[in-house]
Amino acid sequence: MTDPKTDLIHHAHHRGVTTLTLDSPANRNALSVRLVRELTEALTRCGQDDDVRAVLLTHTGNTFCAGADLRQPPHPDELVELLGQILKLPKPVVARVTGHVRAGGLGLLAACDIAAAGPEATFAFTEVRIGVAPAVISLPLLPRTDPRALSRYYLTGEKFGPAEATRIGLLTADGADVDDVLAPVLDGLRRASPKALAETKRLLTAKVLESFDLDAGRLSRLSARLFDSEEADEGMRAFRERRDPQWVV
Repeated sequence: MTDPKTDLIHHAHHRGVTTLTLDSPANRNALSVRLVRELTEALTRCGQDDDVRAVLLTHTGNTFCAGADLRQPPHPDELVELLGQILKLPKPVVARVTGHVRAGGLGLLAACDIAAAGPEATFAFTEVRIGVAPAVISLPLLPRTDPRALSRYYLTGEKFGPAEATRIGLLTADGADVDDVLAPVLDGLRRASPKALAETKRLLTAKVLESFDLDAGRLSRLSARLFDSEEADEGMRAFRERRDPQWVV
């Protein structure tokens, strides 16, 4: 049995909506083996619970998710499984963001059915700056996000804000108060019938899931190869040491 005081995922339920809160402040809610496992288990329980109409995914602290935990990264196949689980869950998953999102955290965001952020949120695909590529997270991102924008942000690692994230399709909406933005969304989900929600979600995710069938294996292998490369070793060491990697000119 887990200890609620040390769980990395906290649960709350109100009027049909279960809130899952990422709570791993020591590593800015990075995707560690343990966090991925606990989130996978929590989503499984939500999918099996008839009282859950929708899932709200949010976070503690000033970071929604910093990407893969570089000290305890999950295997690429585990990340594929988590992203696919969000897409296949028979309940809508809504992301509520009030902080920073980096690298693999953007894959979580793209897998959610609806995503909203407040003005404090920032976004960046930082993989290229540590010697890897946004491989596995491309499975939900490429079908749902503006391709020209992704070309820029994938290749440069630039930071951008919530208005731009909404413009390119990474977010559904943004606003001065994320809870005000989400209030009509959650009200609408509570008014919808469970079976209708499940079937409508299935309709909406069909094309995205096609990319999983086609590309998951290839992108998992690419991710594993890059993380095992000399450039990634230098990039991650530079990140930990708070210096530029050797290739910066």
